[in-house]
Amino acid sequence: MSVTQPVEAQFAAYNAHDLDAFVACFAPDFKGYRMPTETPSTVGKGALRAFYAQHRFNNPLLKAELLSRTVLGNKVFDHELIHGLSLEPIESVAVFEVKKGLIQTAWFYFPS
Repeated sequence: MSVTQPVEAQFAAYNAHDLDAFVACFAPDFKGYRMPTETPSTVGKGALRAFYAQHRFNNPLLKAELLSRTVLGNKVFDHELIHGLSLEPIESVAVFEVKKGLIQTAWFYFPS
């Protein structure tokens, strides 16, 4: 399995608002960080599911646009524009650490 496969699958599921397919791309003990924090904002698939059900996939305008993707070892760096969370698209960089075919950790960076 390619290191990009779970990242590509979660990206497609995100844009399709397919919660089950989205969550299936992540490890059971997944940790997500909204940088620059040192404490994870999301821990575990249950918390991930709840957040995206309540705060993302209930928004019909939500979609991500991939600007670029870079792979370095088991890390995938996605430069994205997120549409639907505000009047203007939000630029972000998501760094996904892939282990055993699943996203283990993700770090999300936004402009200051």
